[in-house]
This record gives sequence, C-alpha cells and structure tokens, in this order.
Amino acid sequence: MTRPVAVEDVKREVKILKALKGHENIVHFDNAFEDDSYVYIVMELCEGGELLDRILAKKNSRYSEKDAAVVVRQMLKVAAECHLRGLVHRDMKPENFLFKSTKEDSPLKATDFGLSDFIKPGKKFRDIVGSAYYVAPEVLKRRSGPESDVWSIGVITYILLCGRRPFWDKTEDGIFKEVLRNKPDFRKRPWPSISSSAKDFVKKILVKNPRARLTAAQALSHPWVREGGDASEIPVDISVLYNMRQFVKYSRFKQFALRALASTVNEEELADLKDQFDAIDVDKSGSISIEEMRHALAKDLPWRLKGPRVLEIIQAIDSNTDGLVDFKEFVAATLHIHQMAELDSERWGLRCQAAFSKFDLDGDGYITPDELRMVSSDSHCVHVGSSIHTSCHIILFCAFLLMNGELARLNLDETVHIVLCFQLSGSSYSVNEVIPRVCA
Repeated sequence: MTRPVAVEDVKREVKILKALKGHENIVHFDNAFEDDSYVYIVMELCEGGELLDRILAKKNSRYSEKDAAVVVRQMLKVAAECHLRGLVHRDMKPENFLFKSTKEDSPLKATDFGLSDFIKPGKKFRDIVGSAYYVAPEVLKRRSGPESDVWSIGVITYILLCGRRPFWDKTEDGIFKEVLRNKPDFRKRPWPSISSSAKDFVKKILVKNPRARLTAAQALSHPWVREGGDASEIPVDISVLYNMRQFVKYSRFKQFALRALASTVNEEELADLKDQFDAIDVDKSGSISIEEMRHALAKDLPWRLKGPRVLEIIQAIDSNTDGLVDFKEFVAATLHIHQMAELDSERWGLRCQAAFSKFDLDGDGYITPDELRMVSSDSHCVHVGSSIHTSCHIILFCAFLLMNGELARLNLDETVHIVLCFQLSGSSYSVNEVIPRVCA
C-alpha cells in the first residue's frame, strides 16, 4: 500500500514540473498517469548521462574554466526560474543534472524535483533536506530559502574547477560541521593557476550569510559566468523586485540616505543592476514606465502585486517626479546593502565615508541640522514638515547609522525610537558621540 504522504510528494512534484514546463534547462514534463497502485510520470529522454559522470570522466575530474562556466550558467538559469516562481529545488547536485545527448555541447537539464517545494513570501523552510556535500549553512540552521540553491551551485562550481569538494569529512555530521565552521581552500593546486575572476565568483557564492550571497540572477551577471553568454539570458532578479517593494515602505529619510549611498557606487560595481534595469526597460528608452514596472513585478509569481501597489512603488522610487524610473533612481531602490557590507568591508567603509561627506558640507567631520536642511532642499528628495528640528535629528541619526554600516539593520521606527530615547541635544554631533549610545 502506497503511503498517503508519498502520494502527496509525487503530486507536488508533478505540479512543480508543470509549472516549469518549457524551460530549456529543465527536463521536459509530458504527462502523468495513475492507476490503483502507481503514478507514472512521462518525461523527456536524456541520453547524455549525469553531470557527475562527466566530471569523473575528465582528466583530474576537472573542467576547463570555459566549459565550467557554460555548465554553471545553465544551472543558474534553472535556479533563477525556480525562484521567480516561488520554488526552491533544495537538492541541487551533479547527479540531478542530465545531459540531453552524448555530444560535448549538449544542453544540461535539471531533474528530480522530489525535495522541491513552493515557499511563501517571507517564510523559511525549517527542515533539513538535501545531500550533505551540497547543503547550505542556513539549511542546517533550519532557516533556509531560495539562497540555498545558489550555495549548492557554488559547491558544484568549486568541484568543476578543482576536482575536489570544498567541505569534506568521513561522516555526515563531520561534513555539516565543516560547512558551518570552515571556509573553502583556495591555496592548494590547481587554485593558484585558476583565474581571479573564477575565484571571485566562487567566493561570492560560497558566503555563509545568505543575505550577503549573490542571487542566481546576480551570479548570471558575473563576468566569469557571463563571458560568451548573452545579456538577454539574464532573468529578472527576485531580490531586485523585493528591494523595490521594500523601498516604498521606507521613510523619506531612509530613502534619502540610500540615494546618497547609491551615488558612491561605480559603474563596474553596478553591472548586475544595469543588466536588471535593461531587462525591465523593455523598449530600451533608458527609463522604466509604469507598464514595464508592472510587467516586471508580475514575474515574481508568489507576490502578484495589484495595479495601485505598482503605482505606489513607481512614485516612491521616482525622486524627480517625472513619472518614470531612470537608472540612478533604480540603483538607489535596489542596492544589495548586505552584500556590499560583507563582501568588501574596507570598500564599504570608504563608501559610507563618501556618503557621509554628502551631508557634511563644510568637511569638518560633523553634520548639523542646517547642513541637512540645505542638502534636502537642494535634492528635492526629502520633504521636511513643520517639525523641522525633530526631522533633522532623525536625518542626522540616519546619516550616522549609514556611515557605520548600521542603516541596513534599522528601520525608521527603530531609529526614531532611539533618537527619542537618547534625547539628543545641541547643534552638531559626531559619530563618536552618538554610536556609543546606540551600542550600549
């Protein structure tokens, strides 16, 4: 007798296969049938074998960088598609990727969605699933989401490039401890001979903090993966859509601080956001209209935002009130703050100092309410009401938090609460005067 739970698992997998039907890098689902004893799933025939077999057949079980990038790009496209549909694969490993044919340039196809599941916005999976070598740290902590798929792809990439697993032990418990505690080794051969771009890619994916890890769509914009690829292949990033939805909830003060931070980021660092902007700007006019924004947000299927909400988002991002979103406005609303802070702390400090200087007009190391009145008046970004004294103190505090990397971890309500509790007084404040009170 088939267990009811097993039947539900199969039905869920069929539902998932139907949802993903038509993607070039996912095994094609044809149909499903059932009788009194079994469920039969009819799928595309893949004759090229598993990715694992091809890895083992390579000299030293290694791919060339060029060939590895082609494989990784296809895996990331699968992950990005799943995540836009509110799905997490949860068991990405070489055994679950098949080649369509035996040809060397055969397309790669993802299969085995038995552990996959839909995830509701803002929710996390609490169970531990997947294969030990490829499991993400947050899975072991029972708080995982779409980011765990990207970690698994990072582990596969590490194996493709050097022929070894990044985390290894004789027992499953030992592997889990390695995943939680240690970092991958990039010193042993062949890593010294592998390009800095490839190493940078792996390091930005095998980040233990899921909020600082590249998303699947971001990873597709990385120079190492993108080489030889087409920018049109890069799908809309769920984290970009999420950041835009969040931006509308921020106070004008926090929006203002994010715009100041965005102005410190150079063109090279914005490559992934430029790809995202271009993907949303369908008519290539150089700005995003409300229709283009509505179309992009509709791709994030679990959210299904309604028309009035889309207009609200446009109005929040559109700082010059022309009814459109240009690239500068787009960047301010979609910056990946946690990645910026964690992946390069030294550059983050310099960037925050540069943002701070936009408030500190006389360069004396202090920000005064008068300076903030001038900045907000010039930028037309902040509408200060009748309570000018209180409002400027709030902006002041946001600036201090921005400089110290704290802004991403505080919302306006928390900031106002701290300001009111500490009852800041005087005409000017330095970081040294304020931060000790915050950290107390």
